[in-house]
Formats: sequence, C-alpha cells, structure tokens
Amino acid sequence: MGDPKGFLKIKREGPKRRPVPDRVKDFHEFYEDLPDENLKLQAARCMDCGVPFCQGETGCPVHNLIPDWNDLIYQERWKDAWHRLHLTNNFPEFTGRLCPAPCESACVLGLIDQPVAIRNIEQAIVDHGSKEGWMVPVLPKTKSDQKVSVIGSGPAGLAAAQQLCRAGYQVTVYEKADRPGGLLRYGIPDFKMEKNVLDRRIDQMKAEGVQFVPNTEVGKDLSVSELRKNSQAVCMTMGAMKPRDLPAPGRDLKGICFAMDYLTQANRVAAGDRMDSGALITAKGKRVVIIGGGDTGSDCLGTAHRQGAKSVHQFEILPLPPENRPPSTPWPYWPMVLRTSHAHEEGCDRKWSIMTKSFSGEKGIVQKIHTVKVELKGTGNGQSQFVEIPGSEEAIEADLVLLAMGFSHPLHEGLLKELNIKLNSKGTIEVDENFMSSETGFFAAGDAVRGASLIVWAIAEGRKAAEGIDRFLKSISRIS
Repeated sequence: MGDPKGFLKIKREGPKRRPVPDRVKDFHEFYEDLPDENLKLQAARCMDCGVPFCQGETGCPVHNLIPDWNDLIYQERWKDAWHRLHLTNNFPEFTGRLCPAPCESACVLGLIDQPVAIRNIEQAIVDHGSKEGWMVPVLPKTKSDQKVSVIGSGPAGLAAAQQLCRAGYQVTVYEKADRPGGLLRYGIPDFKMEKNVLDRRIDQMKAEGVQFVPNTEVGKDLSVSELRKNSQAVCMTMGAMKPRDLPAPGRDLKGICFAMDYLTQANRVAAGDRMDSGALITAKGKRVVIIGGGDTGSDCLGTAHRQGAKSVHQFEILPLPPENRPPSTPWPYWPMVLRTSHAHEEGCDRKWSIMTKSFSGEKGIVQKIHTVKVELKGTGNGQSQFVEIPGSEEAIEADLVLLAMGFSHPLHEGLLKELNIKLNSKGTIEVDENFMSSETGFFAAGDAVRGASLIVWAIAEGRKAAEGIDRFLKSISRIS
C-alpha cells in the first residue's frame, strides 16, 4: 500500500453533512465534497491485508477491488482508479451514495479502529471521473443479431442491460413508468441522489445502444407473445414491489398510505412534474407518523422535513438495537446495531417496540394511531413472538400515516401469472445457477429473486444474470 503505517497515523474522516437548517430547505444532496488531498489520506488508511475481507462475499457482492483503487488514489492515479472500479461495478455512483457499505463492516481495520471510508472514496472516484469526462460510451467489438428484453430499469435491470449491450447483443429495456431508473428515480429522494447522476448513466447506456421503452408494462401494454417474438432471451428485473400492509382496524381511513406512493409523488414534484392537488400526498403542516424503521422510513422522514411537516414520529416494532456489534452478528458480517441516519439528525420522535393496534378518525380521515408497547419473547420452540405490555397503550395524533414496513416479493399478477413462473416459499422468482427461471429463456435478478435487498446485490445479480443469458444465447447459436 501507499503508506504501510497510514492506518496507525490517520483517523477516519468522511464528508461533512450540510447544516440541518440549510439542507431541509431543499432537495439537494446533503453531503459536501471531501477535498482530494483528504481522500488521499483516507485511502492511505487501507491496510495491506493478507485477505481483504472487504471485497469478499460478506463485504462486497460485486467484489470491488477495494485495496487496488485505494492504493491508486494514494498515488493520485485517478483515471486508473476509475477503470479499476468499473471492472466490477457498473454504477459506483449509485452504490457510493446509496449502499449501506457492508464492505466497511468487513474491513479488517474495523476490528481495532474505525474502518476505511470505502464508500466515500468509491463515490469520489466516479464523481471525479464524471467531471473529467471519462464516462464515455463503451461500444462492443462485435455485434450480434440476437435480441434481449429486460423488464424493469432499476439497478439490476440496468446492470444486466449494460453488460449484455457491451457483449454485442441488441438490448431493449421496458419500463412501466414514464422515465427509466425504477426505484433509483422514484423511490430514492433527491437529497440522497440527485437525478442528474442517474441521467448521465442512462445517457451513456443509450449511446452504447441500449433502447429504453418507457410507459410499457409487459403483460399489459406489451403482450407476452409479442415479447417472445421480439426476444431470444428475457431478463425479469421488476423488483419486489409488493408492499407489506398493516391490516388493522381503521386502515381504510384517508391519510394512511404506502411509503412508496408518497415517495414517488415527492420525487415527481422535485422533478418538476405537475400533480393533481386533490391527489397529492404531502406532509406540509401535518402531524406525520411513519411505521417502519428501515431505509424507506428514513427516506420518508427526510422528505417530510423538507415538505414542512408539523411533527414526525417513527415507530418500529423491533426492540432498540445495541450501539455496538452484538455476538449474533460477528465480524465480518453486517452488524445489527443502532443506526442514526441524516434524516434522524434533522429531527424525529423515534420509538421502538411499538405495535400499531388500530387507527381512528372522523369523516373518513385519520386522526389518531392507537399503539401498545411490546416485548419480543421466545416461545420455547426456537421461535419468538411479540407480547403486549399491559398498561402501555397510547393514542398518537396523526394527519398522515406512512406505511414503510418493507416489501415482500414481486407482483404476481400479469407477467409472472401468465407465464406460470415457479416461485419459492417467499413468493420471489426461483432461478437456477445461471439465473434462469422455470421458463426457458426467461431469466431474473435483483429483488425479484432475493426480495427487497441492497442496491449492490441488485447490481451483482444483474451482472450474473447477464452472464447466464450470454451462455444461453451462445448455446442456441451453436445448436442452430
């Protein structure tokens, strides 16, 4: 490494967040850039590990060559670092902003000190290269007349499409929304990733030859028979868009909605789209309650602040996690610890071990959430269940309730039902080692296979599905 004693001399430093009073007034990204000289020092903290767990399966699903590009940044060889980064990751500007960085949890330095700021360095490399004009189209050396259709333009679909296009195939991406990007565009708020970051990558893919067809839901706007006729292979990357609901009394009251409906509208407004004021879901001047303590809940929280919410509560049914790594998730695994996001820093009444029992209101509009505190207790057969604590009932006033309890599996209606695709016990698509489903020529990747997961897993599986499709199409060519 550049400085073999760097990890002993240099303390971890990450980019600073914009002041809370400033950033809640807009939807711009909340991090300030770290100077190149500081990034060089942070890269010098990377140890010359015998086994770099950061790039292993528990650390980085795409197997980023992390020690390599850390060393290159220390040497100020930015362009070499850019190329090394793109050997394994199609979209480091996405993971650098949105991935929770399991690589850092697996960093060997993390055993004795703060881990290397891997994610920040990754983002800095790709942003530096974008400013320098290095994000140019990568054209295939040879072209095939074989056609591949990709259903869904989230990170898995984009990764599969780019890999296949660069391998010479004719690739068409079908997206049911009006713009490509999937949840990257309509699920992730701009304060986490501004959409020009996504658009510049979409522009690169278009220049490489990928065809994007928006406003097209396969199985509805485009028939399966037509899809078969136009494709030698299909990659299904429609995500896990079936939200977990809360079937409690009063659920049908107005003012209770799924988090993704709320975030999608907020992203459209931020993009300048005109919305019907009667159908607009906004937190402005409202008492907001978010049910669910994960990343989606945090995105709702940050959005509510920027819309001018009167107050925000966030409920999580699970108990408060420990501040330090528990024995149940030892290094190098992702630790189940308490995490405080930028949105929580902006203000929130955050409560744990809270179960929602019912909703109440007047004239069909929600006004209160009725809750009770719970304990997680073992049942004696290796299972656990939530037990209500007597006397802990509470009623919280609310004008807007956002259900952010995650997603379970892809929507089964339409394409999957028509094809009679085999699903597993979780309701996700079952695939073989080549990521092909039970229907020959139909592959799947990302959340449609794993269930709701990390963006880095979506990119990794999109790349692997592309490899499987490549092998399949080459086998067809040999037979024909």
